[in-house]
Amino acid sequence: MIRVQGASVFAPSPDGRGSVTILDDATCTLAARRTAVVGENGSGKSTLARVIGGLIKSEGSVDAPERIGFLFSNPGAQPVMPTVQEDVALSFRGRGLSRAEIRERTASALQEHRLTDLAEHSCHSLSSGQQQRLALCAILAGEPELVIADEPTSFLDGRHRRIVRDRLFADNAPDLLLVTHDLELASRCDEAILVEAGRITMQGPADAVVATYEKSLE
Repeated sequence: MIRVQGASVFAPSPDGRGSVTILDDATCTLAARRTAVVGENGSGKSTLARVIGGLIKSEGSVDAPERIGFLFSNPGAQPVMPTVQEDVALSFRGRGLSRAEIRERTASALQEHRLTDLAEHSCHSLSSGQQQRLALCAILAGEPELVIADEPTSFLDGRHRRIVRDRLFADNAPDLLLVTHDLELASRCDEAILVEAGRITMQGPADAVVATYEKSLE
């Protein structure tokens, strides 16, 4: 369950004489397993997601799960360890596991995400699709309650787009907050929010929200 009450975000105006509103009094309650956030570029949808995830401070209040994983459109910026295996293993550290248990769980996670053959590769030598699979693997290894995915398939080819999509929408996947321009992907969610000019203008079943948004683009 996610509750947002009166969340507002402001930024300095270009002329430095005031401020501009990025997010305007956003209020919503999200109880669905998977929620899409749609809207045009600059509408405030990514800002809303980052406020929910605690990455951006806002006025108002936010009640969200403690364990949140973030998946962004630029996967190359997410790895923090030199190799694929080390990056995934990091997610298991600090959880009271022995070295043997960490190795076993890391191997299992790599296999599940089809990364075993890349285990010893440098994270930054991977293709964008492979890096996104690695980022998702590391995130899910941390067992988050919620994944916030901001345009997670933007720069992926068809094969990697399907792999990432299938993992995000798997039956055993954590709850999902999906920011996307891919309206077909948004329609797969249970619920959707439409953000326009910094305001939440519609919330409801994903198909209905997406249809309304598509009509507004005509």
